[in-house]
Amino acid sequence: MLPQTAIRTDQPRHFVARGRNPLPAATLRAANGAESLEQSLTLMGATMSYPRNTEIFGEGEPTDYLYKIASGSVRTYKILSDGRRQIGGFYLPGDVFGLESADEHTFSAEAITNAKLLVVKRSAVAALASRDAGIARELFDLSGRELRRMQERMLLLVKSAQERVASFLLEMAERASAGNIVELPMSRQDIADYLGLTIETVSRTLSGLETAAAIEVPTSRRIVLRNRPALSRLNS
Repeated sequence: MLPQTAIRTDQPRHFVARGRNPLPAATLRAANGAESLEQSLTLMGATMSYPRNTEIFGEGEPTDYLYKIASGSVRTYKILSDGRRQIGGFYLPGDVFGLESADEHTFSAEAITNAKLLVVKRSAVAALASRDAGIARELFDLSGRELRRMQERMLLLVKSAQERVASFLLEMAERASAGNIVELPMSRQDIADYLGLTIETVSRTLSGLETAAAIEVPTSRRIVLRNRPALSRLNS
């Protein structure tokens, strides 16, 4: 449970936290003199650190906060009735998570690696969006992207193991913006639980893609995409 004292809820819109360098006026204004959602979250939130494998929030807990990743990585997950774990998503630096339409979280969230998160009161963001059309539009777009990601993942689960792994690698490469080198913060078990496969199937599929010269696997956490067109054909 997140300590209530960790979050600022009553600061004015242009409040700058003690110890932070004031932002230049130009960076506090987006088009038409308004702050962007990213700038507003930075001004309204508090930074909190979560060690590796620490729970951030649990399934069924109130959706009181939004979270933006400053560093590290996070996974959301649900434990199924038969004890299996289903990972709902992976979140990387710059990503916002905790967006829910309900009043309770449908998934739990925990840090994959040591993580620093910007934590913001959901009610404060909602109040800001109610008086700022630009912020409301950005929130709507953010929710839309999260919905599309969920829909794409649902479609992914009906594909073959090779198609699922290829799609996952392409997604991670696109999100990391590191060219053809993909640094994976998550384990093989995490990937398996995300793709609805066994860890043996994930490892075997990666080995098969490496044999086919589509990828190179220098280490368990580093994947080099050697033939993107081949991976894209599997993903189509």
